[in-house]
Amino acid sequence: MELKRTRLYETHIALKGRMVNFAGWELPVQYPTGPTVEHQAVRTAAGLFDIDHMGQFMVVGEDATPYLNHIATWDIRGMKDTDAHYSLTCYEDGGIVDDIFIYRRENGYMVVVNASNREKDFYWFSSHTTGYNVTVTDVSDETYMLALQGPNAKIILNKLLPNHDVDTIAFHTSRSTSIGGITTLVGRTGYTGEDGFELFFSADEAVRMWNLLLETGKEDGLIPCGLAARDSLRFEPCMPLYGNDITADINPISARLGFFVRFDVDFIGKNALLKIKLEGPRQKLIGFEMVDPGVPRHGYPLLSPSGEKIGFITTGMKSPTIGKFVGLGYVKPDYTKYGTEIAVEIRGKAKKAVVVKRPFYTPAYRRKGKK
Repeated sequence: MELKRTRLYETHIALKGRMVNFAGWELPVQYPTGPTVEHQAVRTAAGLFDIDHMGQFMVVGEDATPYLNHIATWDIRGMKDTDAHYSLTCYEDGGIVDDIFIYRRENGYMVVVNASNREKDFYWFSSHTTGYNVTVTDVSDETYMLALQGPNAKIILNKLLPNHDVDTIAFHTSRSTSIGGITTLVGRTGYTGEDGFELFFSADEAVRMWNLLLETGKEDGLIPCGLAARDSLRFEPCMPLYGNDITADINPISARLGFFVRFDVDFIGKNALLKIKLEGPRQKLIGFEMVDPGVPRHGYPLLSPSGEKIGFITTGMKSPTIGKFVGLGYVKPDYTKYGTEIAVEIRGKAKKAVVVKRPFYTPAYRRKGKK
């Protein structure tokens, strides 16, 4: 299968990015700086990510709000004109179709979906429009998406906004503006646990926008970052990755994403999730820390102290920020209490671990409140 390439492919090559296959796209996993340096740059200064593999759908029409209330687990009716919010879409049995971000726009909504799910999601969205006066359009190819993340992101962006008024863009809102003459939707959103922005603009302006941001942010520590840093950054604050931490076989209650489920909305999968909530899920997401030496990896079995298989790992690594080997995984409900001893099966041997609180790293919006 021929891999897709973003408009910045040649730019990444020029920067000596190491390109890999991710969800059918050829993307930089890292630059010569290395994933740890890129990770720490976002935690302490700023990083720039090419995330144009993500998909964007426009949802417009007089029934756009009730339609999205039927598709998504969040109550769309409460979103104001510039609001942006995380949500999920579910199958009838409560399994997760995808996790999404919804941006309220002047003429409707923009929904951002995961790259690996773009075709599946568009079919899902399109196949549920019956009875609604609504149009769903895939605008992914003409829309470019970059992420500017880190504590210095607002300093950098403020230099480029017409009135230097970045603080008027509150956390989880968006605003249409101009950056270097490029019409841009700026969302104060992200996937790193730090303050930052996701930018949407014409794909024809990708190279110019990328270079403008890097040049503007040079003195503020901005560097390009790849997929490896993006994964470790989202993992520490326990933001889920579709295909690992959430899938069609996992429901939001098990994934501890119940906050994003509003049961006063008649969404697809509501009845199944109500039943799971009332009866209790058969498995729950936990965070754990290794006690014995060993690297926890996706798919490794989780065991009870007696050796019984009780679950599996979804994501695991050495956290660059806290310097510990930690992981996320699903276990039987009896093994979810903090301090519970469990084990990870690594190459046929049981390595001790302990259940710990999540997240492993407190995201910026919890440390400082909404901005």
